[in-house]
Amino acid sequence: MIDVSPRTLLISPHLDDAVFGCGASLAGNAGTLVCTVFTGCPAADVATDWDAHCGFANARQAMSARIEEDRRALGVLGATPLYLDFLDSQYVPHAPDASKPTPEKIARALLDAIDEHRPDALMIPLGLFHSDHALVHEAACEAWLRHPELSCIGYEESLYRCMRGLLQERLKDLSARGIDATPLNARPPAHADAERRDALKRRAVNAYESQLKAFGPDGYDDVFLPERFWTLQRAESGR
Repeated sequence: MIDVSPRTLLISPHLDDAVFGCGASLAGNAGTLVCTVFTGCPAADVATDWDAHCGFANARQAMSARIEEDRRALGVLGATPLYLDFLDSQYVPHAPDASKPTPEKIARALLDAIDEHRPDALMIPLGLFHSDHALVHEAACEAWLRHPELSCIGYEESLYRCMRGLLQERLKDLSARGIDATPLNARPPAHADAERRDALKRRAVNAYESQLKAFGPDGYDDVFLPERFWTLQRAESGR
């Protein structure tokens, strides 16, 4: 875990990714702004397999409950939510083409959030496995590269970071884009503080009752393993 400044804008693809990947680090300081991208709801009365596994009859019921779960989870950690209105991939096929999220649309929304809230640092997902995560990663990189004054940390998304080869592929992609990724090995907090943060993260994770139901009792063990981060920097010219 690391210490996250209250002046950080943490970008989360879905309603749980920030807590699953960074919850113990968020618990170190109150006030961090967590910007979740995919919190929109389709106008049509949509029922998806994932929402059914989570115990919901339709998307409207699911998104209402999931936002409430997220507010409870972030409240445990002392973080502040900011919700964008993009549709996640399970809803896109049931919405007009104009509603389809793109890296450009998401980047514009993130740039607006940066302009409004004026953070001094960004935390962005590495964009592992899930198409929504890859979209947000690309958009977040674009927003960051337009703000060279901001420091940037990439976080490994729990549940996906353990999949074979995904992290290595992302690091290659970053290098090809002119971005250096260096493991962030921060000094660990004192034992008592680490235990306190881990306990808060566990409480926050448990707030996502619907999602944990779908993962099953052993399907989310990875979220409680040590959080991992990368310092992202523009590559030096001439390399």
